[in-house]
Amino acid sequence: MLAMAGPLPLGAGWSYEFKWDGVRVLSSFPGGPPRLWARSGTSVTLAYPEIAPLSLPPGSLLDGEMVVLDAAGRPSFTALAERMHVRDPGKAARLAVTLPVTYMIFDLLRYAGEPLLHLPYSERRARLERLDLGDGPWMVPPAFTDGSATEAAARENHLEGVVAKRLDTPYVPGARSPDWVKVKFDRTGDYVIGGWRSGARRLGGLLVGVPGPGSGLLFRGRVGGGIGAAAERELLSVLAPLAAAKSPFAAGAVPREDARGAHWVSPDVVVEVRYGNRTPDGRLRFPRFLRLRPDKSPEECAEEDDA
Repeated sequence: MLAMAGPLPLGAGWSYEFKWDGVRVLSSFPGGPPRLWARSGTSVTLAYPEIAPLSLPPGSLLDGEMVVLDAAGRPSFTALAERMHVRDPGKAARLAVTLPVTYMIFDLLRYAGEPLLHLPYSERRARLERLDLGDGPWMVPPAFTDGSATEAAARENHLEGVVAKRLDTPYVPGARSPDWVKVKFDRTGDYVIGGWRSGARRLGGLLVGVPGPGSGLLFRGRVGGGIGAAAERELLSVLAPLAAAKSPFAAGAVPREDARGAHWVSPDVVVEVRYGNRTPDGRLRFPRFLRLRPDKSPEECAEEDDA
């Protein structure tokens, strides 16, 4: 179940949580150590060996966010990026010591074979809080009843945002529901790289877009800000093997001045971009590159209302 972006809803019918800057991970319990799954359905069990001691009865299923906390106790997606795609057991074991994760568990979807999706969130949350999960690199983060105070605390602690959840609603898998509302303090979006251009430096700007209703990406502009030397090296290393002879954008989508001298790539890489707002034709205003999003697929880059 996914949240929709929007203004913070207020009232007695809502519960509020901090928004953790990590990757979504579900954990199933077949008997023995849990099996961990990414949103895409990919198994990520080998990436996080420190979660193996987490124990629940067979047939249980948890939902949560995997994060790496920095020295100040705040999630660092940059640090997490070093963990999320590791599949070598030896390397994963070493990173579990030097760069440990914390599993933020926020929902209980099944317990000992009993499906709980139909229950209201308030009851699922109460059952989750009653579980004896033992000690380890996991926790059930707090939920609050005062939305404004939760937002103020999140801002004070430089967290990514707040998620509000309607108390009386079930869990709907695969749906982006208005019953869960996410409030990001920065206006950001996930966009697909379709090409890049040189400038004063080798990588002067990324040409980004979103999947369209037909074939090809819809053009959302050129992103040049925020690309430092380290990010430039990382982006070029990722994009080099994806070089393509033709533009992946829809026909006529990229203006001539943006397409001139472009290096086209296969539209497989997702980046997060901060921006001011969008123009009437959909282009991002004042865009700045934030980070690569290897945890997201191009198909997930559906735009949301900026309001």
